[in-house]
Amino acid sequence: MAKARLVELIFSCLIATTGWAATSSPSLMATPPQPKWSELTVPQKVVLAPLSDDWDSLEYYRQKKWLGIVARFPSMTAEEQTRIRSQMQEWGKLTPVQRQEAREKFKTANRLPEEKKKELKQKWEEYLNLPEEEKEKLKQQVASDPVPRPGHPAAATPVLSVQAVPSAPAPAVETAQPAALPTNAEPPSKP
Repeated sequence: MAKARLVELIFSCLIATTGWAATSSPSLMATPPQPKWSELTVPQKVVLAPLSDDWDSLEYYRQKKWLGIVARFPSMTAEEQTRIRSQMQEWGKLTPVQRQEAREKFKTANRLPEEKKKELKQKWEEYLNLPEEEKEKLKQQVASDPVPRPGHPAAATPVLSVQAVPSAPAPAVETAQPAALPTNAEPPSKP
């Protein structure tokens, strides 16, 4: 009888610890399925229209995020609503690869120190205040000389960055030039 109780105790402990270990923390739990596009309400569909083609293929946690934005949408100012719609339209035009790159850039920007964030914001505002011709010139410059991204083979080569604000002086760039041999110099002899 004692042996049966011991086996029972061990078995129940095993089951209890297995169940406890398998339970995920709240941060690791999966987001439950969200409504399919056909299940959304008309007001939700109106706001989420730019995402209609991709809605059913989005991850559940992303759908949940967008539904949260839709819930807050009526309380937003007209300016905020316009901004959200514009962002959704731009997002809807991106390929999955471009979306992933945008997410990574956002994460990187969020990790910057506050002074760097302020500097970037100031440069962006200065860019926005440029005449359209200047913006177009800068876009063409960047398109003709793309900056390699980390993790890509071209990232090892040094690249000059294009200044977003043409009024700021360009940094002086020194390039390492090989020393020229005098014309009368002989090549070094082999040992």
